[in-house]
Amino acid sequence: MAGLGKFPLAAQADRTPNKNSFMPLSSSMVCRLQHQHFSVREIAGDIPDHILRLRVQPGKWSAFENIAHLTAYQPVFAERLERIDREASPAFERYVAENDPLFPGYLERSAASLFQQLAVDRARIQSLIETGGDSFLERTALHARYGRLTVKDWIEFFLLHESHHLYTIFALVRDLRANLH
Repeated sequence: MAGLGKFPLAAQADRTPNKNSFMPLSSSMVCRLQHQHFSVREIAGDIPDHILRLRVQPGKWSAFENIAHLTAYQPVFAERLERIDREASPAFERYVAENDPLFPGYLERSAASLFQQLAVDRARIQSLIETGGDSFLERTALHARYGRLTVKDWIEFFLLHESHHLYTIFALVRDLRANLH
């Protein structure tokens, strides 16, 4: 299994995949899985918590709430991966932070604590994927909106969801910085 660390890595990630063969994680996915979550600290780490908690857009989450959401979802995703490993094609409802009984606890923490938790939980996710190997990436689960997804698809969905919130945090922090001057 060639790759970065122990991740199953596609040998020819830039070529069009053969539809009849399984392709392990691309180098892009491996890199994002290993490093993308660090962006949140780079984007917002120097802003005091009380500023991050300000809602720039009425009715929309603050930068802090977005950070808390990313942090709260990681253990949920890890648990989903564990279920996919144990069960034959389990079904999952859409994750809604407001329906998560643990989400309010994340909102009570400091940003520094959330950054640390993000790293700890990402390591757990990486470990689950690394130990699962190529056959794990082929396992499937049902998403309420997108239907049957392989673990590889679930990972891509997870990373794209995270990048969407990172973009939102970036935009909100830019607005906060502009209003501070």
